[in-house]
Amino acid sequence: MTDELHTLGRWTRDRAVATPDRVAVDDRGVVLTYRELDERASALAENLLDRGYGVGDRIATITGNSADHVVVFFACAKAGLVLVPLSWRLSPRELALQLEQADPALLLVEDEFTTLSVATTRRLVQPPVVRSLGGSGIEADVPHPVRSARGQGGFEDPPVRREVRDDDALLIVFTSGTQGRPHGAILTHGNCFWTNLALSRTAEITSSDIVLAVMPQYHVGGWNVQPLLAWWVGATVVLERTFDPGRVLQLIQERRITTTMGVPANYLFLSEHPAFATTDLSSLRHAIVGGAPMPEPLLRTWHSRGVALTQGYGLTEASPNVLCLPDEDARTKVGLAGKPYPHVEVAVADPVTGDELEGEASGELLVRGPSVFPGYFRDPELSAVTLRGGWLHTGDLVHRDAQGYFRVIDRISDIYISGGESISPSEVENVLSGHPAVADVAVVGVPDDRWGEVGVAFVVLRHGVPTDEKDLLDLCRAQLAAFKVPKSVVMLSRLPRSSANKVLRRVLVEDYTASGRVDTAAEARP
Repeated sequence: MTDELHTLGRWTRDRAVATPDRVAVDDRGVVLTYRELDERASALAENLLDRGYGVGDRIATITGNSADHVVVFFACAKAGLVLVPLSWRLSPRELALQLEQADPALLLVEDEFTTLSVATTRRLVQPPVVRSLGGSGIEADVPHPVRSARGQGGFEDPPVRREVRDDDALLIVFTSGTQGRPHGAILTHGNCFWTNLALSRTAEITSSDIVLAVMPQYHVGGWNVQPLLAWWVGATVVLERTFDPGRVLQLIQERRITTTMGVPANYLFLSEHPAFATTDLSSLRHAIVGGAPMPEPLLRTWHSRGVALTQGYGLTEASPNVLCLPDEDARTKVGLAGKPYPHVEVAVADPVTGDELEGEASGELLVRGPSVFPGYFRDPELSAVTLRGGWLHTGDLVHRDAQGYFRVIDRISDIYISGGESISPSEVENVLSGHPAVADVAVVGVPDDRWGEVGVAFVVLRHGVPTDEKDLLDLCRAQLAAFKVPKSVVMLSRLPRSSANKVLRRVLVEDYTASGRVDTAAEARP
C-alpha cells in the first residue's frame, strides 16, 4: 500500500467516494461526474489488464481535449500504463517519428483525426493497433497489445500486472530537441504528485473552483498546470477544444470561470477582442501565465480588469513547475520569473565550468527535487547529460538577483517559443537543408508582438539553382507543423560565424530586430 501513496489512479477513486455527484468534467456541455469518471476509468483499466497490457506499456493518443481523453489518462494511471499524448498539429512525418520512438502497444485516435492517423501509420514499418476513444471505441472493445521487435516494449520485460508504484511512468511528453529530434520525457506518478502539490501551495484551487482548460492535452501544461490539481481537490474543469478568444470570454462570463491558464499570446488575443471591455470578469479571481514573460503593458491591462496573475517558468522535464512570480510581486517585479515553487530546489551554475555560483549571479539554471523527471525514454546518453551531477540542467541562462528572484535571460539550447510552442531551429533547418538550392541555413527566433517569438530562416543559396521565399516556405509547410514554419526567409551571401565556425545566432537576431535584415557587416563578423 505504501508504494502507491502518490499514484494518481487513486485520485478519482477518492473523489468518487467523497463527492460522487460533483461535476468533474464539462466537455462542451456534456458533463461527467466524479462517480462516472472513476467508473469508466476503472472499467477501462481492468479491461486493458485483462487483455494483456502491463505496467509500462504505452498507449499513444491523437486527440483534442476531451472527457474521453481524461478517462484514458486515469485508466492508464490505475493500470500502470503510460499515456503518450501526441500533437494533432504535427505533420504525418513528425508524428511517425514520435510513434517510432514511443513504440506504443496501442494508438487511440479521435474520429476527427482519422485521416491524419492513416497518413501517419502508413509511414511505419510496424504500426500499432488503432482504435477510437470513448464508449463506442476503446471502452467497448479493447484489442490485444501488439509489441514491436524491439522487445515487449514496457519498462518491465515482459509486462506484469501488479500494484502501481510512485516511480512508475505515467506520461511520456515529447519536447523539442536541440539536435532537431524530439525527445520523450518520462514523468512518473511521483513527479506529477509533487508538481501538483507545489502548485497547490502557490496557486490554490479549491473544490468550489471552475477551471477553464484551454491548454492542449499533448502539452504537460494540459495536465499538470491546473486540470490534475482540480481533479485532485474535486473542482470542475471546463474543457475547450481550441482557443477562441470570443468563446473564452463568453465562457468566463456564462460559466463563471474562477481560474485558468494560458500563454501570453492567449491573454493578448483576449484583451484585443471587441468584447473584452464589456465582458463580466468578476468571477475570474486568478489566472496563470506560462510559456514566456508577460509584457508589462499587457500585465497592466489585466490588472486594470481586476484579474490576479501568477507568472512563472517551467519545463517539461520538471513536470513543469519551477519558478513562480505571484500576483503580489507582478506589479513591482515585471519581467522576472520569480522564486522556486515549494519542494523545488534550484541553483545557478557557470555555463563553462559547471561550478555552482552563490549570491547574485548569472548562469545556467539547475533544478532538482521530486518533480524532476527520471530521464528520456530509451535515451540513456541524453538522460545522463541532462541529469548529471544530481541536477536537471535546463540549458537556460538566468540571472538571480540579491533578493533571490530569477530572470530568464536566454535559452542556451537556442530553442525558441512561439505562442507557447517550443520550436527547435535544427528541426526546421534540417527540412530546409533538403532543398537542392540551399547551401547553408540558420533559423532563429525573433521577437514578435503577438506570438512572443517567430522563426526567421537565413539561407545561403547554391549558385545556379533557382528558388525563392515562397518555394522554401512551401517546403516547410509540407513537412512541418504550421507553428514551426518560419515567418520569413532572408537570403544571405554567407552566415555570420565564430572562429569555431559556429553560426552567430545572436548576431542574426540582433541585426534582424534592429533593421529587419542582416547587413554585410554582420555577415562578415567573426
